[in-house]
Amino acid sequence: MTVYLVGAGPGDPGLLTLRGAELLRSADVVLHDRLVTPDVLALVRSGARCIDVGKRPGTDTPGADRRQQEIGRLLVEHGRTSAVVVRLKGGDPFVFGRGAEEIETLEEAGIPWRIVPGVTSALGVLGAAGIPATHRGLASSVTVVNGHSPDPCNAPGPGQEPNWEALAHTGGTLAILMGMASRTAIAAALVDAGRAADTPVAVIQDGTTPAQRMVRTTLAGLPDVDLGAPAVIVVGPVVDLAPRDRETPEG
Repeated sequence: MTVYLVGAGPGDPGLLTLRGAELLRSADVVLHDRLVTPDVLALVRSGARCIDVGKRPGTDTPGADRRQQEIGRLLVEHGRTSAVVVRLKGGDPFVFGRGAEEIETLEEAGIPWRIVPGVTSALGVLGAAGIPATHRGLASSVTVVNGHSPDPCNAPGPGQEPNWEALAHTGGTLAILMGMASRTAIAAALVDAGRAADTPVAVIQDGTTPAQRMVRTTLAGLPDVDLGAPAVIVVGPVVDLAPRDRETPEG
């Protein structure tokens, strides 16, 4: 009996690892996140039990914590009674996926576990849009940021809120996940900290899937971008390297 924490990748089932696909074809139970696409779930073998354990946008922190406790309970319950359990997560289990917390739960229960890494949307979605995360002369680093924050302008606590003032001065590329609801505050925080208002920005919705849409703008124009989640916000001069045919026409 083993629980496998599997990264489903950014959406396109072709970007799921071979090991991940193999496990979906042999799993007895699959507990999946909300953002795992139907095309990936279609790889689950017939007869396996699929359980949607995804959290919904707008859930308050206490509610999210209670939901995470319920996920832990289900992992332990099925981990004790099923031969192969897959905990299927969008992207990679260790990139804003709470994978480490779920491993702690399994460890406490004495249940064997394995990690199967996945392509994180912070890089996979950029590649699908033709945006290099790094580029000689333009960006020598890429920083992946959790933008899901009640108020990005608040002073950060250790390991909690992103330090937008520091991020404004890092240079390189910022790949911001879960930031659409906070995009106005994020843009304001970066500009107030010294990042130029005309810094190129791209917003990519449903990256790597047939529904992918991309809008280019600047930090000043980011609040006006009308795309929904899931989306990756890319900040930096590498945005200008994306082919124009990847951009979603206005209107």
